[in-house]
Amino acid sequence: MASKKYIYFFGGGKAEGKGDMKTLLGGKGAGLAEMTNIGLPVPAGFTVTTEVCDYYYKNKQTYPDGFKAGVEENIKQLEDVAGKRLGDPDDPLLISVRSGAAMSMPGMMETILNLGLNDKSVEGLAAKTSNRRFALDAYRRFIFMYGSTAKGIDRHKFDVEFDDIKQRMTRVRLNKRPGGTILDTEVNEEELEELIKRLKKVYSENANEEFPQDPAVQLWGSIDAVIESWMADKAIDYRRIEGITGLMGTGVNMVQMVFGNLGETSGTGVCFTRDPNTGEDIFYGDLLMNAQGEDVVAGIRTPLHLNELDSIMPEAYKQLLDVRSRLEKHYKDMQDIEFTIEEGKLYILQCRTGKRSPLAAFEMALAMEKEGLVTRAEAISRISASDIEGLFYPVIDSSISASELNQALFATGIPAVPGAASGVVAFTAGDAEAWAAEGRQVILVRQETNPEDVGGMHAARGILTATGGKTSHAAVVARGWGKCCIVGCDDLIIDYDEKTVSVGEAVVKEGDEITLNGSSGAVFLGALKLKEPELPDSYDTIMEWSDELRTLKVRTNVDTPYDAEKGIQLGAEGIGLCRTEHMFFDTDERRIAIQRMIVAGDDETRRSALAELLPFQRRDFIGILRAMAGKPVTIRLLDPPLHEFVPHTETEQKNLAKVIGLSFKTLKRRVDRLHEANPMLGHRGARLCITYPEILEMQVRAIIEAACDCKEKQIDVLPEIMLPLIIDDKELKLLADRTRAVASAVMEEKGVTVEYLVGTMIEVPRAALLADRIAAEADFFSFGTNDLTQMTLGMSRDDAGRFLPDYVDEKRTGILKADPFQSLDQDGVGELVKIGIEKGRGAKPGLKVGICGEHGGDPASVEFCHINNFDYVSCSPFRVPIARLTAAQAAVKFPKG
Repeated sequence: MASKKYIYFFGGGKAEGKGDMKTLLGGKGAGLAEMTNIGLPVPAGFTVTTEVCDYYYKNKQTYPDGFKAGVEENIKQLEDVAGKRLGDPDDPLLISVRSGAAMSMPGMMETILNLGLNDKSVEGLAAKTSNRRFALDAYRRFIFMYGSTAKGIDRHKFDVEFDDIKQRMTRVRLNKRPGGTILDTEVNEEELEELIKRLKKVYSENANEEFPQDPAVQLWGSIDAVIESWMADKAIDYRRIEGITGLMGTGVNMVQMVFGNLGETSGTGVCFTRDPNTGEDIFYGDLLMNAQGEDVVAGIRTPLHLNELDSIMPEAYKQLLDVRSRLEKHYKDMQDIEFTIEEGKLYILQCRTGKRSPLAAFEMALAMEKEGLVTRAEAISRISASDIEGLFYPVIDSSISASELNQALFATGIPAVPGAASGVVAFTAGDAEAWAAEGRQVILVRQETNPEDVGGMHAARGILTATGGKTSHAAVVARGWGKCCIVGCDDLIIDYDEKTVSVGEAVVKEGDEITLNGSSGAVFLGALKLKEPELPDSYDTIMEWSDELRTLKVRTNVDTPYDAEKGIQLGAEGIGLCRTEHMFFDTDERRIAIQRMIVAGDDETRRSALAELLPFQRRDFIGILRAMAGKPVTIRLLDPPLHEFVPHTETEQKNLAKVIGLSFKTLKRRVDRLHEANPMLGHRGARLCITYPEILEMQVRAIIEAACDCKEKQIDVLPEIMLPLIIDDKELKLLADRTRAVASAVMEEKGVTVEYLVGTMIEVPRAALLADRIAAEADFFSFGTNDLTQMTLGMSRDDAGRFLPDYVDEKRTGILKADPFQSLDQDGVGELVKIGIEKGRGAKPGLKVGICGEHGGDPASVEFCHINNFDYVSCSPFRVPIARLTAAQAAVKFPKG
């Protein structure tokens, strides 16, 4: 039986691998193989498969049987192709060792260059190239990279020695002013010799061994380092942020070194086949002559514009233009290319699908479809959720330099909603509302937010909290409004009494200006210049194509007429969730009325307070129904526990008692009675309507009266009344019957008939399991996956941030693939959803099914909904375009007959 193949060779115009083997070879390895096969000038080498990395971590950091012998065999094959030997003191073969996963993770894993140099071979390289400075420079780079990467020595310790040589020796020799910049290329042979001695000393002192002279030791140290970098903190964080899961690990690419630092006929560069910022069809890139590739990325020298190569080395530039054309036509996408020119000869070291700005993503997709490179279905597959988000949110102006940003940095938290916002700091929702009403731009800063803060949150330009995660209250509400938001900023010390927020010695007072970058989580002092986005025409075209391709409808979650109009502008086809409780906080009058109702001591007082709320609710519903103009509107009856609506401080309670005519003692006693040990599982949702049917009656009356009013004005309406937190068919029947009775009474009073539906949220596991019985009483199901996730996993979304990283972090446990509050837990919660749909439609064929949790705007969750035959998804207005796009991508990926 043949042993498993762990290594794939390429060189001499042939490659064992292919471009479609990214999963096995990683993106870099597959690219090197494919470029070799199509005849591009690629240095020879071989790729260790990602299966080796997978084996390494599953088998206590060991390698599979036969792997080491395979590496040795491929090194010999590489030596034969190159005509050089690793470690040869006269003409050494030098190789690079690079990472490369199936999905691009730029800069997240390690690279080691110039492997094979030692005290003897460096002299052979110097003699062979007649360029001793070049050889010494290559050696110092290798010591630096091997020491910091393979041995974990702090890079700064090497930098200190290099800087000292530059300032004490090179600067003096060149007679430059103290403190001035000294380029690496200005350091001469003598200085490099001294530097190498110092770097080896740093190595031995920190690694407790001499710098290895045996190339075999160097090789295995480098392979270990690259594979270990797969689980480095920065790589794990990148995969978490980008939602990259399911990969086996990184490949390891060992390639013959070619040198761009052999002199002025050599150089290196990075280029893109189109402009990655604008999407224009121009050749874009940077070039450094007499340099190695790391110099371009590190930015230690100011590069030349790529087109300057045409005048410096026209033949090489012509070859590069040909490579550009061939690669883009071959891959049918914009490519990011790394190249080196060694003494006039061009080599292509890497190609991969290029990262691009959101604007460029849309422009390129449209242009490539027009050029016939891709179909419309392929064009929309090029757009990501983050590309759409990036088009809509304001951003910090790019004219502000990195140094200016570093000087202004105040704190860093969790980026919850992207974009940027600046304004004066307010510490209370009331101040935020008042200042915004005066025309001031406000940033609301809170330890945490709660439903009583929604007025201030809506008025603020941005929200910053010291606690919480990406699915905390602040994040969920802010996302619904498209407001820049940063949460979990643990370093913030907020003093509400002094009205200050501090980080270390830096103190920001109420009224001071700050700027939030919700895309990175950075908080800056002062009001930085922001740039408003402008949607390109290509956006409209791509979204039109998406709408033509998708089968899944997209609705929006909104609570006000303004947000409903915004949802329509962004392409919503209805409202999947209108939360009535948020309407109660819009004004003091509404707030007091709901609070009077809650602390009422008898039915008469409660009904009187509800009567005060009726016209407010009816007016809101009229505005929303009018904005939707006949599109379905799903209105959820009151859901939160009542204690969330009442004040809890003594001062606030005394003020309320005075306003509503109760003694402070009586009001406090009634508020205290509302306290629950676990309110999420307490007296809320349908349970409120069972205990206080008058709440249901008022809300249903307001909805149907609003619908009748619109219909009388020739406005089409389709209200869908949704009962939350249902656990049983008998419970639903009681409430649905009462809902229909009130609706019938209102229509009889008005002499108007409106079409409406009565359905339920499936957000309790029991409801999913009893979906066949519940469906008999429901016109529709809407899966409330926020609460369904909490109850299925037994995790509070507001508290899980303390421990959930341990479950998601693959370096710790990797128990969960992703944060289940951001992307649907398809293995657990998803199974309950499938059971609910199967049982529900089994009992009532054609039952309308939707989803209205935050998952409705998550690409992976939208794909799940398409596969499982949902009728619609619903999400916050600013995620509607994302849902439209990903629904189309799902339809292309999983077509239905």
